[in-house]
Amino acid sequence: MTHPTPPARSAAPSAADRAYQHLKRSILEQVYPGGLLISEGEIAEAAGVSRTPVREALLRLEAEGLVALYPKRGALIRPVSAREIADVIEARRLVEVYAAERVWPRRAQLRADLARWLDRMREAHAAGDVTALMAADRAFHAAVVETAGNEILAELYHRLRDRQVRMGEASFRLSPGWAQVVLAEHAAQLAALDGDDPQAWLDSVAAHVDNAATVLRTLR
Repeated sequence: MTHPTPPARSAAPSAADRAYQHLKRSILEQVYPGGLLISEGEIAEAAGVSRTPVREALLRLEAEGLVALYPKRGALIRPVSAREIADVIEARRLVEVYAAERVWPRRAQLRADLARWLDRMREAHAAGDVTALMAADRAFHAAVVETAGNEILAELYHRLRDRQVRMGEASFRLSPGWAQVVLAEHAAQLAALDGDDPQAWLDSVAAHVDNAATVLRTLR
């Protein structure tokens, strides 16, 4: 009698992966703010691992530009620089406005996706959950890029994600009223998709990215 093969179990993350995910999430969510110097021992205790996997995790994060390592002292969480903000915003504007132009013929499909993410944003805002709000906001923007159908641009956009998350968390937490502005501007984008003027849609996308840039610059 042939017995069915049991489903393969996914491998548990290694200690280095756990340390990496813990530290990266803490940096992106501003638990460890820019400018903080943190020791390997503190990270190991928080992540529940030994120091060896922490060192591996820190090397990965150093390569990603999120930390600077100082032997025998620890890791410095790199602050977000004015240059980084400018570069990310410029890249976002180029990708998002181009994608917005491409998606106009498929706006009915896109609108349904955006409406769902906007509802999630409203729910997160009402609950005071900044992290969930930021995740839904990121998904809202990514839906536009992905619907454009250019896989290379979508990949580029997702590679900007980590930097966007760190900046976005700061803007939502430190700029009073910004969340309400974002919700209103996303609602305006949905209204533009309901209309028959593609330029109004493009203008709403560009204006939203530009307004985000203004807010981020004031946080420097």
